[in-house]
Amino acid sequence: TAGVGMAALGAWVPCRRWSKAAVFGLHRGLTALLARKAEGTPRWLPACRQKTSVSFLSRPDLPNLAYKKLKGKSPGVIFIPGYISNMNGTKALAIEEFCKSLGYAYIRFDYSGIGNSAGNLEECTVGRWRKDVLSIIDDLAEGPQILVGSSLGGWLMFHAAIARPQKVVALIGIATAVDGLVTQFNQLPIEVKKEVEMKGVWAMPSRYSEEGVYHIQYSFIKEAEHHCLLHSPIPVKCPVRLLHGMKDDIIPWHTSIQVADRVLSTDVDVILRKHSDHRMKEKADIQLLVYTIDDLIDKLSTVVN
Repeated sequence: TAGVGMAALGAWVPCRRWSKAAVFGLHRGLTALLARKAEGTPRWLPACRQKTSVSFLSRPDLPNLAYKKLKGKSPGVIFIPGYISNMNGTKALAIEEFCKSLGYAYIRFDYSGIGNSAGNLEECTVGRWRKDVLSIIDDLAEGPQILVGSSLGGWLMFHAAIARPQKVVALIGIATAVDGLVTQFNQLPIEVKKEVEMKGVWAMPSRYSEEGVYHIQYSFIKEAEHHCLLHSPIPVKCPVRLLHGMKDDIIPWHTSIQVADRVLSTDVDVILRKHSDHRMKEKADIQLLVYTIDDLIDKLSTVVN
């Protein structure tokens, strides 16, 4: 569904469980978030912070993880951030507002080495962040969970679904970056790859970094190779929804098509937005995201009942 308009979205997903108050309350909350980005804190955020203060998950042999948790109904929702992103981004907060409005459980967190979590970023790897996600699922989440992964988080959510098939009941990927950094590195000219190997650091250009580049350790890329998934069928059988912007200049939207083709699940949708970029954080993107979550919750509730 390329470039879906908002009028079409309203018809596409009927939110049967929402009362008028819930719908308009959610709309006001999300509108406040999106309209007030330039002003800083959205007006509804202080109330959220009072109910979801930062907590820390202690782990004996791994860094403590900072997280915020809303108690509520099942299935719960867990947001998995992108590379070098924390739990306070637009999408993470919008999903929290959505879950709060309908009374569903929700968890957002910082990877080790990021945000308020302990750990040294230079020592982090895809494998370590995979362990972070599993720790959140194992030690904090109660009952079945819908995982929402953004960019790198979309890669990690598939690993979590493979490792915890009984607990992960649905996946929603936003600009899903399965194998992303490895694929990008392998597409570099041979002489550039040799230079990175020699220096030990890859200065990857990015308009989302204040410096204009991300400094990625060569060891990080080599470790990430052990977690690639696109070389074989992906053993995930739960419902999967992949949202991707066709203006994404970081992870091509074709990646989501590849992932859909590799996943064993027969319940897979790829939804393309013609004018959206990698971050997918504009108002229409956020509305599509929460409609997709609501649709899956409705689907899962129907299956249970």
